[in-house]
Amino acid sequence: MSQTQMSSPVVEPFYDKDTGTFSYVVYDQVGGMAVIIDPVLDYEPAGARTSTVSADALLAFVRSKLLTVAWILETHAHADHLSAAGYLADQLQAPVAIGRGIVQVQQHFKTLFGLGDEFIADGSQFDRLFEDADSFNVGGLTARVIATPGHTDDSLTYVIGDAAFVGDTVFAADTGTARCDFPGGDAHRLYASIQRILALPADTRIYLCHDYPGSRREAQAQSSIDEQKQHNLHLRDGTDEAAFVQMREQRDATLPVPKLILPALQVNIRGGRLPEPDGNGVRYLRLPLDQIGKPQ
Repeated sequence: MSQTQMSSPVVEPFYDKDTGTFSYVVYDQVGGMAVIIDPVLDYEPAGARTSTVSADALLAFVRSKLLTVAWILETHAHADHLSAAGYLADQLQAPVAIGRGIVQVQQHFKTLFGLGDEFIADGSQFDRLFEDADSFNVGGLTARVIATPGHTDDSLTYVIGDAAFVGDTVFAADTGTARCDFPGGDAHRLYASIQRILALPADTRIYLCHDYPGSRREAQAQSSIDEQKQHNLHLRDGTDEAAFVQMREQRDATLPVPKLILPALQVNIRGGRLPEPDGNGVRYLRLPLDQIGKPQ
């Protein structure tokens, strides 16, 4: 396989309609090496039931292509879906990685959820904490890490060959950009992070973590540098930092709390693992009252 071919990974998207989330299997070739990015653990909130239907679809694809998974990668600790990273790590014997900023995220939510000494907020629930400019290989592909905070402290973009997996930093052009009102969020930092993404080579394929198309169109996994520059709802026409920050802060003040934020963060700060069972063998999630969102 030529160097040119090896610089362009094969990307298989999987869309979870319930949470609007894209997960990805990214690989160098059939029978080669792969990473899984942002896997979803299915969660039915009314009954607090989890299942692995979405994660099992990733496993089935990996096995059908005879792939060896080198990494399970999180772009950040998600607030809108539970991560299946722990489940997949056990199934595939693959390490789980996230940005070093997860430590600040863990510290905040350990306090919010009243977690005891059994939960250590040092990132040790993950196998590796990536920092800006770190790099790693996926078979014949070279991958590098760009720290892209603003939505959260731990947000990363993974650039694998000519493909960039940007997490929640930007969405489809007709939807805009990520909110910045979570702990550690900052619209100034998000603007700077987006500029780093837009400075990537013009032929970079942009892969989104979320899309919320409603009835307007089909869900869109992929965008481009040019599409984001020319048509992103929040960035087009050369929007400067001051205008972006003003827009973002005003918009964030009107947004509802993500429906799964409380269960999701309790699992996702643990590396995609459920809390340990109590003495009765039942696992429990905590609901801190009157702490999230605005008074009704």
